[in-house]
Amino acid sequence: MSYQYQVILKNSFVVDPTNNRSGVFDIGIQGGKIVDIASNLKSSQAEESFDLRGYHTIPGIIDLHVHASSWLGGKFGHKMMAKAGVTTALDMSGPIDSVLDIAVSHGVGLNLACIQYVRPGHTVDSNDPNRSELEKMIKFSLERGAYGIKLLGGHYPLSPEATSNAVELAHQQNAYCAFHAGTLSNKSDLEGLYEAVELIGKYPVHLAHINSYCRGKIKPAMVEAEEAIELLKKNPHICSESYLSPVNGTSGKCSGGLPESQVTVMCLGTGGFEATQKGLEDAIMKGWAQVNLESGGEMVLATGKTAVEWWLSKGTDTTLSFSVNPQIPRLRLATAKRGNNQFVVDCISTDGGAIPRNVTIEYGLALVKLQALTMEEFVLKTSRNPAKILGLRNKGHLSIGAAADITVVDLNTQKPMMAMSNGHVIMWEGKICGGGTHIITTPVGASFVESKGLNPHVVDPEETPFYQRNGPL
Repeated sequence: MSYQYQVILKNSFVVDPTNNRSGVFDIGIQGGKIVDIASNLKSSQAEESFDLRGYHTIPGIIDLHVHASSWLGGKFGHKMMAKAGVTTALDMSGPIDSVLDIAVSHGVGLNLACIQYVRPGHTVDSNDPNRSELEKMIKFSLERGAYGIKLLGGHYPLSPEATSNAVELAHQQNAYCAFHAGTLSNKSDLEGLYEAVELIGKYPVHLAHINSYCRGKIKPAMVEAEEAIELLKKNPHICSESYLSPVNGTSGKCSGGLPESQVTVMCLGTGGFEATQKGLEDAIMKGWAQVNLESGGEMVLATGKTAVEWWLSKGTDTTLSFSVNPQIPRLRLATAKRGNNQFVVDCISTDGGAIPRNVTIEYGLALVKLQALTMEEFVLKTSRNPAKILGLRNKGHLSIGAAADITVVDLNTQKPMMAMSNGHVIMWEGKICGGGTHIITTPVGASFVESKGLNPHVVDPEETPFYQRNGPL
């Protein structure tokens, strides 16, 4: 028997601001694409049909900041994202080889891009690499499948000159460029944010997790948030995201009795703990630092003796989380708008993946319930805007002919019920049912991605609305 559709999604309330669609519809899917949106499609016309009455169907969640590598991540990131309703994500550090290897071994059907970190002792020799070294590092990363690069200023800062050079050289090679604010001159705080904007100059750059620079280190947290908002308003060529979780993510790795990451150092100081390995152990025992450890096939947050033992068993090279994100700035940054009613911060992200804080739907829909965001605005910030930034023309909307990347949510429980990627159900009612990974890469890296047995989705960053923007999305 031949069917008109592979899948029909029936009776859900569809929200798609791109097409001004808001109402109960059926969606017919064939060949990985949306081919029909109408009322009363017949279940008998499809190989598989889902009755989604009482649920909301939206374009697939795109998380513009996750970690799905062995560094600040782990092998369970793909599963954790799919269970959270994510269909597409940007790994914001790499290393790219680890991201691809985990995608091969633990893929669940997601679309995933990766930007390679610029990290002293790993991808560059020192914290002050010259232009030639940076140029070679960027070229090599793109050839290995990376979509661009990330400056890890908060964790492993470079000199201001090297930071500025990296931004310029990334642009010259048509590489996506993201920046966790901070250099050898300024920390990852409000002052570091001001410096970052200055160093970025005219170039289109993704300024990561704006909320993390508004923790009250320099001024009261809300004053910092308002200054960050005004700074972004004045620099519309900069794209940004913020997350809603109270916990952050950083590295627990210590060398010579000291934490390697400057973010970890700052977090220990905030909690009143000594910035040493012993101080970090005390912070874990007392619950200020939470170790990300494996449990039940996922990563969970843990404290106390068990957490310390796990951390030490890994040679301290584990991911940690600290509850350092004040509540009100998180909410303010998620909802702040420009005079033209467009959002100041383009996207809601999680900085999650394998870090257990994939709360876009849970916390984002809470804002919808509180009428701080409309459902349409939620879709813009979690799907449409990140799709534009990554240059994914066939995602972020539910148009006829678009990729069938779809998330279904229960607005009452604020939980995802289904995630569909490229026409395949990858999660249904909390169970993973997909496999493989589509890697978003540049033309330079496509052949290498294919050589790893992965499916390349080729995008030229230079041709994206993000690279071409001179104002809000």
